[in-house]
Amino acid sequence: MRFRHSPEIWSAFPELTCGVLHATGVTPDADVTPRLAGCLGAARDRLAAGPEGGFPEIQAWRRAFTRMGCPPTRYRCAAESLLRRLRRDRDLPRLHPLVDLGNALSTRYAVPVAVLDLARIDGDLTVRPADGTESYLGLGGEREQPAPGEVIFADQDGHAHARRWCHRQSGASAVRAGTTEVLVVVEAMHDRAAPTVRRMLDDLAAALDELWRVPSRTALLTADAPEFAVPVRTC
Repeated sequence: MRFRHSPEIWSAFPELTCGVLHATGVTPDADVTPRLAGCLGAARDRLAAGPEGGFPEIQAWRRAFTRMGCPPTRYRCAAESLLRRLRRDRDLPRLHPLVDLGNALSTRYAVPVAVLDLARIDGDLTVRPADGTESYLGLGGEREQPAPGEVIFADQDGHAHARRWCHRQSGASAVRAGTTEVLVVVEAMHDRAAPTVRRMLDDLAAALDELWRVPSRTALLTADAPEFAVPVRTC
């Protein structure tokens, strides 16, 4: 299995910085509470100084959404949606320890993080414009069909695992209690984003090593090296 962005995406958004992490052996029983507290506390401190719409990381994604034809205050990147919720509720809902940690890191750094169950993805996964034939399963079980040209996470069988790029993930590959193998995608658009994305990958890798006792592989992708290969497991 390979993860990549299509050439059209790299050409249209050369400012994109993408980090990827792969791990096997995830369980739903890790205690991430101390790490959540640190990340959410840092995010609350930053929000106290001003709303998320003024963060350069969020402004960069708003510009990208505008270029995609998505009104940026109607369709928000996942990091902005989480920050809005944190500002309103002072906390985030708990879903799965790894997803919770990804969400907390997303608010701390104002950068979208997608955590995907690899067992529910068919073949390669590509961030690309939709051709209009793909199917999307919402978190509430609703079926949708992305319009041609909409940026999606698409697998080989035409399943859309995210809509409007990093606006909304699919219920099809959402992490569950039985999830064991994950792919984490961290994407940023702001200036000099590489150190931030690298730090987020390192934080996730350290948590997987310390709390789950499992190794992970990470990479920063570029237009010249756009693919991340996930090794095929043998029985």
